[in-house]
Amino acid sequence: MQPLNGIRILDMTRALAGPYCTMMLGDLGADVIKIERPEVGDETRGWGPPFVGEPYGNYPGESAYFIAANRNKRSITINIQSKEGQELIKKLAGECDVFVENYRTGDLDKLGLGYNDLHTLHPKLIYCSVSGYGRTGPYAERPGYDAVLQAEGGMMSITGPVDGALSRVGIPIIDITSGMFASTAILAALRARDVMGEGQLVDISLFDSHLALLTNVASNYLVGQKPPTRLGNAHPNLVPYDSFRARDTWFILGVANEKQWGILCDVLNHPEWKHDSRFESNRKRVENREVLVDELNKIFSSQDAEHWLDQLRNAGLPCGRINTVPEVFDLEHAHAREMILESAHASAGTLKLVGFPYKLSNTPAEVQKPPPMLGEHTEDILKNVLNYSSDEITALKNSGAI
Repeated sequence: MQPLNGIRILDMTRALAGPYCTMMLGDLGADVIKIERPEVGDETRGWGPPFVGEPYGNYPGESAYFIAANRNKRSITINIQSKEGQELIKKLAGECDVFVENYRTGDLDKLGLGYNDLHTLHPKLIYCSVSGYGRTGPYAERPGYDAVLQAEGGMMSITGPVDGALSRVGIPIIDITSGMFASTAILAALRARDVMGEGQLVDISLFDSHLALLTNVASNYLVGQKPPTRLGNAHPNLVPYDSFRARDTWFILGVANEKQWGILCDVLNHPEWKHDSRFESNRKRVENREVLVDELNKIFSSQDAEHWLDQLRNAGLPCGRINTVPEVFDLEHAHAREMILESAHASAGTLKLVGFPYKLSNTPAEVQKPPPMLGEHTEDILKNVLNYSSDEITALKNSGAI
């Protein structure tokens, strides 16, 4: 038993934001039918290296990027530019609870597959649109990619070294966040349908998701009217909350309240700092950030990082090494939390996948299906979801609709 058993998703998304959303729903038991273009598929199938498995079409194998966001899905290839393909989408939508797409605003309306079209045919269908800038506003028709939104949405202006170049975050954080917001909104819409008996439009944009993700930084500006600046690894509202250089390497330390500040002063053998007028409150420490950080770096540089981490952890203070990606996946804790999973892939054999961040005690997430091969389930879906005969499927192939 999984929480979303019995819910079927028609997934017309590609790249990352939409696929991440539908993967989350699939992890929790939804039946996700992924619509892909014949012969080409989701463009992330070609986003590599690295690739694994056997070559197919123009691809040297399955890309790690595609694998990252497409487990627990079935793949069917449909040419949505053809009339037959558009009719297939409409029929499949009638067998689904949720339709998710991330085409540019207005593109599916031109094909008769927009919200108004499908809502008229299937009033209980929840239609989730994930786009760069949303379905309204002066930017609605612009295409949007994660890096562009990080630039336009202000993320790059607050990321990177104080005196260095503006930087994007090292992962496509806006895509991922948009996918998470979309999955949450879909669950809310499903609950609303339980009460109201009707589906609705869920409008998710990377732009909105980015502004929501700014959280405390946005609030600082809206309340204080002072433009935020880059602080490297420091926190705009807390000091000390930063990376520090020990004798051998860097580590990070976070002090979020006065109790923790007092403990840190004792660990560092500077109890007098608790009553120092420059440091006696967080507000004062923020005002005197450079002075305090300089003092801390002088102390921390006298010993190796593990020396300080042992002392800080023993005192109950939040701190940690700055690990590489290989180092974090080697951690005993990562294995104890089952954050590395394995699944048998039709071409690549045993795949390693990132584990589930959501742990449910009675209805856990599971890997029911590995990331699909392109069109792997086309006949299965047509036969078992739409009850098409072998002759009808052959005719669709001959017409180029699938």
